[in-house]
Amino acid sequence: MVEAFLGVWSLHASEHFDEYMKHLEVTMLQRNVAKGLKPNTIISKEGDTIILETSSTFKNTKIQFKLGEEFDETTADNRKTKTTVILENGKLVQTQRWDGKETTLVRELKDGDLILTCTMGDVVCTRTYRKSK
Repeated sequence: MVEAFLGVWSLHASEHFDEYMKHLEVTMLQRNVAKGLKPNTIISKEGDTIILETSSTFKNTKIQFKLGEEFDETTADNRKTKTTVILENGKLVQTQRWDGKETTLVRELKDGDLILTCTMGDVVCTRTYRKSK
């Protein structure tokens, strides 16, 4: 099922991203830069390891993980998290935990688009990506 997510995805639309970043305590300067970016997400797989890269003109990130196994992640805004990704009902569900806080990033496919739903508390951000390769 993970195979359906593989490829290069380009950001097409974003809703409530600034509010979500505020909840993550991202600085105003970082938020202003991030809001102007149109990142690509590259999802690939080597054996049972999934590689998720985000690239933009400002910053690139890369995580490698096996489904269901916790790993250390340094996020684009430099949070050090304990992260787990599972496949649940056809969705990639990524949970980040740090300093007693938690956020969930759910990636799912709808009508050929990759929908990323980021939730922290009562704030929900939706980012829509279109496959470019």
